[in-house]
Amino acid sequence: QKDDSQRLLESFNSDEKEHTLMKSKAEPYTSKEEMVLEESESPLNSNVTAFALKAKVIYPINQKFRPLADGSSNPSLHENPKQSVLPNQVMETSTSGSLGSLSQGDKEDCSSSTTIHSTTSDDRFQARAFLKVISFPEVLTCESFDVKLCLCSLILKDLMLLDTELRKEKHVMFIQVLKIYLTDFCHKKKITDDLFKKILLIQENDFEELQKQLDSRLQNTEMSGAHNSEYQTLEDLERKEREYSEHIIDNMEAFWTQTDKAQQAFLNQSKCSSAKATKIMMDLTEKMIAVEGLLSESQDLQAMDIQERLFNWELMVKMIDSLKSYIPEECKYKLNIVSNILDHLTVKNNLSVRQKEELLTDLHKAFWEQLAHFSNECIQQSKDLILKRLECRAKKREEFKHRQKTEQGSLLRKTFHVKDVHDFLKAYHELLEKHRQAQWELEEEDDCESTEAVADLYKELYSKASHALADLVMELFLQTLPVVTGLSIRECELLKEEWQQNLVPQLEKWETHRQRRWKLFQEQLLQEKELWIKEYALSAVMQKHLSEKQEKIIQGVVSRLGCLSDESVNYILQKHRLLLCSVLTRLTLRRLGMAALARMRMSRKKSLLQELREQHTLQKGSSPCQDEDQWQLQKAVESHILEEEEKLEEETQQTHLEFHQQLLTEIQEALQFLQQHMEQVIGQTLLQHARREAGKKNSDNGQDFKERLVEAAVESVYGTRNNINRLVQNYYQQLGKITEDYEAKKLQQLKSLQAERGERNRLRKKQENELALKEKQTKGLLNISSTVHRRMVLQQKKVLAQFELQQQIRLESLKQKLLGLHHLETELENQLKEAEQDFMSELAALARVPVAVKKKASKRSKPAGEKTKRKTFQSPESEDKDNSHENIQEPPGLTSGL
Repeated sequence: QKDDSQRLLESFNSDEKEHTLMKSKAEPYTSKEEMVLEESESPLNSNVTAFALKAKVIYPINQKFRPLADGSSNPSLHENPKQSVLPNQVMETSTSGSLGSLSQGDKEDCSSSTTIHSTTSDDRFQARAFLKVISFPEVLTCESFDVKLCLCSLILKDLMLLDTELRKEKHVMFIQVLKIYLTDFCHKKKITDDLFKKILLIQENDFEELQKQLDSRLQNTEMSGAHNSEYQTLEDLERKEREYSEHIIDNMEAFWTQTDKAQQAFLNQSKCSSAKATKIMMDLTEKMIAVEGLLSESQDLQAMDIQERLFNWELMVKMIDSLKSYIPEECKYKLNIVSNILDHLTVKNNLSVRQKEELLTDLHKAFWEQLAHFSNECIQQSKDLILKRLECRAKKREEFKHRQKTEQGSLLRKTFHVKDVHDFLKAYHELLEKHRQAQWELEEEDDCESTEAVADLYKELYSKASHALADLVMELFLQTLPVVTGLSIRECELLKEEWQQNLVPQLEKWETHRQRRWKLFQEQLLQEKELWIKEYALSAVMQKHLSEKQEKIIQGVVSRLGCLSDESVNYILQKHRLLLCSVLTRLTLRRLGMAALARMRMSRKKSLLQELREQHTLQKGSSPCQDEDQWQLQKAVESHILEEEEKLEEETQQTHLEFHQQLLTEIQEALQFLQQHMEQVIGQTLLQHARREAGKKNSDNGQDFKERLVEAAVESVYGTRNNINRLVQNYYQQLGKITEDYEAKKLQQLKSLQAERGERNRLRKKQENELALKEKQTKGLLNISSTVHRRMVLQQKKVLAQFELQQQIRLESLKQKLLGLHHLETELENQLKEAEQDFMSELAALARVPVAVKKKASKRSKPAGEKTKRKTFQSPESEDKDNSHENIQEPPGLTSGL
């Protein structure tokens, strides 16, 4: 007949786990239905189920009277009180269940083990609450399952803080650069002191209002969905990150719009020339490009430091978690050895089965109380310790911020000239970088000191608890056993020494397992680090591709305009480069946040699989296969692990794809902002160019000279009506001949261009037909060797290539047409000016007006291919000249007046 001592030990192990989980805080709004569902998802988490699997017995898991090995049914000696399932308890329970099913020493098939993939559990995991932390030391007191989520939430918090600091730095730099230019204009007496102060105050107030609007929107985002200020869910965190990104993009758009308004207001108040204004705007844009470059480089370095900090945090948390497991493991080994000794006494008839179970029950109860006391002391004293350290950290941070603010104010109060702007930007950025680095080192030092303090506390409590457990065992051997068994004191002391000797190898074995587990954890961290480096490199490639694509687009837009000066083109390209750099910097930070969210979403399954892999590796190394059944079981476990790894890899890729699609959507929105802003910039540049061209025409048309000539001709007595009419008719006949020649040349030019275009289209179609013939010949081979996706990609590339080729042909045709028409229009303009000069000279000679006619150069045109004289916009004067042939029948007022 077999007794129930082994089941009692298993019950103790289960009690250990449930006691540890009971210490986690309950999330206040978890429904009862979810609790029941969570319990049902981990059916292998109790010793009852393990017993049922071994005994091949099926009975209700929650049955109070459990069958024993002999088939009898007695109440459990240690029935655990009914406990509600806490939100922090769900996944740990399922972890022990799925791991236990694959790590049992029995020789059953592992097909009954629970899978770690469940759509239902995924949905609940998204809505599962975990503790909201604001600093790393708080994580040291969290439950082990919440650690990964808490650490990643801290990473998101650090990224958000970095974004805020860099954005504030950019705003301050722009205000200071604008202030330097305003100061320079004030010194040159181009603006007054009052106007200088007024412009600066308006801009500072506008930027402050922008920041207030952003803070208000971020506050509303933070408060939305916050049922409990102490806890948060992954679903809420993803939503907040998404809304935060939208708010930042909107704020960035408002900021650059405000900078444009600030520059325009500054230039309007200073009343400088158009060329001077363009130069100043280009200088300001160049300075802000330098600012964006500094901030982007700083962001990349800080992001890598933040990622490295996450790995260090995980190592420190793992060390603390390892210390927590010392006493539970020691309890298990000590109680197990005592049970073996009592079994030996029972076999020798020194103890009855009932006496042995009573002794184990009492010892079990005493161990449980010591373990509960140890756990309570660990939690309470570690929280008190962390609270004190956080108070000290807050005081240091306030002192540090005060010193930083003083140093920054001292630098901003210094006077810088326009030529020293780069020196100011460099000095200010280096100062803030030094402050950030000092703050970073202070936090890292405090994190290490907090971890060491908690580790020392756990070691001290462990030592006390270990001695207390040893005292309980000593009391059993030296006081209780002599009375119950009748053995001598010397015999009981020998039993105690046997217990001590048997305990040492067990603890050494456990220490070996702990070190191997630590090594496996380090290897896992190294793999995650390599994966992160690969993802970062991929992100850099994607960012470079996006930047080159946008640069190509803006170059194409500018080349199509064709009428702008080199200064205007450079300004447009600089402005685009500035906005693009700002957008890419923000999207890079968003991608890092999405990577952290993806890691949080997959943390549960990765943890389960990692524990499964660790447990199998440790069991494989400690107990080699001795028979065929064990070998088959080991192969089944390895097969199951590989299957779970494939599922995890597939789900990870799916998660990354989901976040990637979301990132692409946000990239499109950001590029839409970029396009709209650049449309306004290009429109303003074209408008300024048109105004300059109109001003040049108005200054070159010699209107004053014409008016004086008319007055002089009217007053002259030499010019008769018939002579002047004949002179006017000859002039208009000459104009008609010039315009007829122009129309003929224009028609010939268009016919020639049409013929060239037709020839190019014919050659292109011939090449396409030849290419299609080759594709048709290789189509069969392509169908066999290529997948459907590859064929679709090739077809897509082919269509895009044809579209780009056709578009390029049309653009080239339009450019040639534009150049030809520009050449003809320039020739027409020169001929009309020569005819006008001849007419005015003859009129002055006929009327004998003593007015010197200022001859203009007959060849005013520049080469046809030069950008600065292309006629995209047409002034009213040129329209009149183009329509001069129609006006021949109606002589102007000059003739009738004369």
